[in-house]
Amino acid sequence: LMYLLECAPQTDGNGSLPGVVGENMGKEYYQALLQEQEEHYQNRATSLKRQIAQLKQELQEMSDKLKSLQEKKSPKVNGMNYQGTKEQASNDLLEFLHSQIDKAEVSVGAKLASEYGVVPFESFTSMKVFQLEMGLTRHPEEKPVRKDKRDELVEVIEAGLEVINNPDEEDGQDEDDGVGERQLYGENDFIEGYYRTERDKGTQYELFYKKMDGMEYRHVTLFRPFGPLMKVKSETVDISRSIINIIVPLAGRTEAFAQFMQNFRDVCIHQDKRVHLTVVYFGQDGLSEVKSILESVARETNFHNYTLVSLNEEFNRGRGLDMGARAWEKGEVLMFFCDVDVYFTAEFLNSCRLNAEPGKKVFYPVVFSLYNPAIVYANQDIPPPVEQQLVHKKDSGFWRDFGFGMTCQYRTDFLTVGRGFDLEVKGWGGEDVHLYRKYLHGDLIVIRTPVPGLFHLWHEKHCADELTPEQYRMCIQSKAMNEASHSHLGMLVFREEIETHLRKQ
Repeated sequence: LMYLLECAPQTDGNGSLPGVVGENMGKEYYQALLQEQEEHYQNRATSLKRQIAQLKQELQEMSDKLKSLQEKKSPKVNGMNYQGTKEQASNDLLEFLHSQIDKAEVSVGAKLASEYGVVPFESFTSMKVFQLEMGLTRHPEEKPVRKDKRDELVEVIEAGLEVINNPDEEDGQDEDDGVGERQLYGENDFIEGYYRTERDKGTQYELFYKKMDGMEYRHVTLFRPFGPLMKVKSETVDISRSIINIIVPLAGRTEAFAQFMQNFRDVCIHQDKRVHLTVVYFGQDGLSEVKSILESVARETNFHNYTLVSLNEEFNRGRGLDMGARAWEKGEVLMFFCDVDVYFTAEFLNSCRLNAEPGKKVFYPVVFSLYNPAIVYANQDIPPPVEQQLVHKKDSGFWRDFGFGMTCQYRTDFLTVGRGFDLEVKGWGGEDVHLYRKYLHGDLIVIRTPVPGLFHLWHEKHCADELTPEQYRMCIQSKAMNEASHSHLGMLVFREEIETHLRKQ
């Protein structure tokens, strides 16, 4: 296969690499085939590792049973009491787990008030998951990327095979009827499965297996019950003296900066009062206006905890945030990387303090991105003030779950993890994903969650004429996604049809 990929002669469009008769199989086909086989063998390796671990566990259980029998032969008072307590605890736990299955909607349906009360299933095969809950970055069909989801499905398929190939007496299976050996099922015999999770009880799996040359399907139902709640820790957190250094990279856009400073004045100066502002400005055009805005706010509010770093070079967001972090010379500090288009509340600043911890945790909040107010509030003469636009509704905005630019982390963590940003990334975007991946590859806990007090304000997106057709198409798609909701865009598309209908009415 590698020979075919690397050494096959160049085709002139009429030839083809060896493959299925009547089809032109190119290099991409074999690469996809190679990747699929590699994933299959990786899953197989994981399966074997899990089986080894299971055998070790069974060996340990057999050793424990043997030890228990030996203790019964030479009983000791303390030993018997301990053994009795241990067996009682084990029985109580087993009884609890069975009660979870009885309470779940596995054997008997539940009476629901409306169609919205149904807990839907999602389906899966050995390679793909077909999911209902979709964000803007989730697809209706995907290969599980998250390790826990991959491991979960592989484990479930193997557990189903274990049930089929090693039936209990109560299953009532009598496949061989005394003639020949019982037919064993393998991973390739798995056809499809369904699963759903009741958050307070557990996850139910419905699995179907079938031999390629057979007509009968084997159906296995499994349930993973959730255990009781257990306390991990309880602590008091004092954030009263925690300073946040808000770092904003900027180039031009002085009107947006003036609006940002109005929000900063209301939230940080008048309410929170525990912040430092660092503005990293690129270029000379607009620099004097930014200085004037900062000095005006300082005079009116007696606020002087700010730093203006001027860089006479092309804008680079990663370099701006890196320079802002290094401009702080007072030791450790919590930093909030922010953009000039972002609106935040005092409650968010406290969330920032609570969810970041030096050497332990970094906070990556998901921003609620607002749509174009001219479309959202088209039925009004003018859009309402920004403060009244900050609502979490389907038609007003969406959770920007593909953005990683707004983040709270401590200075030492930022300077330690791969030395901060990748400064080779030019212009807007890209550098935040590189930093996010560095944290994912490290030992720190990454807290990723939507927060109600963080908004990205809409601003017009320009698609440059010099872009290639493919780049321009992607730019337009991104612009449309940030412009309005699906229903509002639909109203624009069918505007003439709607106006015709209204005229007839």
